[in-house]
Amino acid sequence: MLSLVPTPIGNIGDISLRAIEALSQADILLCEDTRVTKKLIHILQERYNTSFKENQEFISLHSHNEQAFVDKLEVSFFDKNVVYASDAGMPGVSDPGQTLVSFCIKNSVEYDVLPGANAVLTAFVASGFVQTQMFFFGFLDHKGNSRKAGLLKALHNGYTTIMYESPHRLEKLLLEIEKEEPSRELFLAKELTKKYQKYFRGTASEALVELAGNFRGEWVVVIRASEAQAESAISQKDVLKLDLPKKVQAKLISKITGENTKVCYQRLLEI
Repeated sequence: MLSLVPTPIGNIGDISLRAIEALSQADILLCEDTRVTKKLIHILQERYNTSFKENQEFISLHSHNEQAFVDKLEVSFFDKNVVYASDAGMPGVSDPGQTLVSFCIKNSVEYDVLPGANAVLTAFVASGFVQTQMFFFGFLDHKGNSRKAGLLKALHNGYTTIMYESPHRLEKLLLEIEKEEPSRELFLAKELTKKYQKYFRGTASEALVELAGNFRGEWVVVIRASEAQAESAISQKDVLKLDLPKKVQAKLISKITGENTKVCYQRLLEI
């Protein structure tokens, strides 16, 4: 059997009793980073006096080797009690895990996913944006046309959008949003559940002033859906399904989103 076990995103107290039980009973621990998982187990042993199986096997399973690992898997591997734990948060959310689940489904292997801490939902709720439909974007591409197209999609998809960003690219992201949508409201969450957790809500330019060049830490960025999008019964996706020239589609989408028609047309050419 396979169990996907979420781990705390910062505060160790957020771990669940079910997660502790699953980790302690595992024969094989697949880990995004074996060092991180071993450290977590050591803390659980010391703080909660938890007993773990002897001779647990730790195997590294990260984004760079996940597919190759799964390609070599035999169904018999799951005759033992197997647990996958990412470094922090929910497996499969910007972390490995989905490929393992897919293997189990295809091969009728029993599996379970435990609920638990994740930065996406925590930041979404903390934002206070009342548009309850959301779109999780993960990380933008680092550069090039794919990054620009991704940003425009994040800004103009009609939903409250959540993305992750690294400290050395957060300033770049804020400058890009300031250029495209200077009045769009954002919610930034830094170091969620940790000692130096910080919330900020405002425009990109206000965030740049508030942060004053201090972008250290792990960040979640929540982008409020534009008013036009939130109130419209027709979405960009609906328009794209219509058999219309891209120029006409661009005009319709700009009416819904408030996006500049020329910018919208250029984005549709890149899709």
